Amino acid sequence: MTRELPAQQSGTAVRLRAAAAGDAEEVTRLFLASRAAALPYLPRVHSDEDTLAWITHVVLPGSRVWVAEGPAGEILGFAALDGDALDQLYLRPDALRRGIGTRLLDRVKAASQGELSLYTFQRNTAARAFYERHGFTAEAYDDGSRNEEGEPDVLYRWTAGG
Repeated sequence: MTRELPAQQSGTAVRLRAAAAGDAEEVTRLFLASRAAALPYLPRVHSDEDTLAWITHVVLPGSRVWVAEGPAGEILGFAALDGDALDQLYLRPDALRRGIGTRLLDRVKAASQGELSLYTFQRNTAARAFYERHGFTAEAYDDGSRNEEGEPDVLYRWTAGG
């Protein structure tokens, strides 16, 4: 059983919990809205229906996923740990800069074996700054041939203790 972590963020209670299968639709809406707001230059390579199927049948059952809930039970963000990879970390566009991403990342770090890797797009300067502030180091740059969007990305790594 995953322990719930209550906290106050900007006067609003936010709690972390393990994601459930029933969260798939809300997580998908959040994922799509976050990418549209933060990465408007990315091509849409999958339909909303295909994205829901991927969240439902791949991400939720195949990874350790946590959601951040607001006071009314609405999902404000989610993070997915797949082995030693931070596979997903997305927030609703209206939930940025409230410490929610940091809490999700801290939860993933605590669940890791002391090291994490992740990819983010090179042009996603906000995400890159966020990960660098939290101890991740850029290790390799790619020309975009390794992802579906064809967008150049960067591999980051983090290890506990520096």
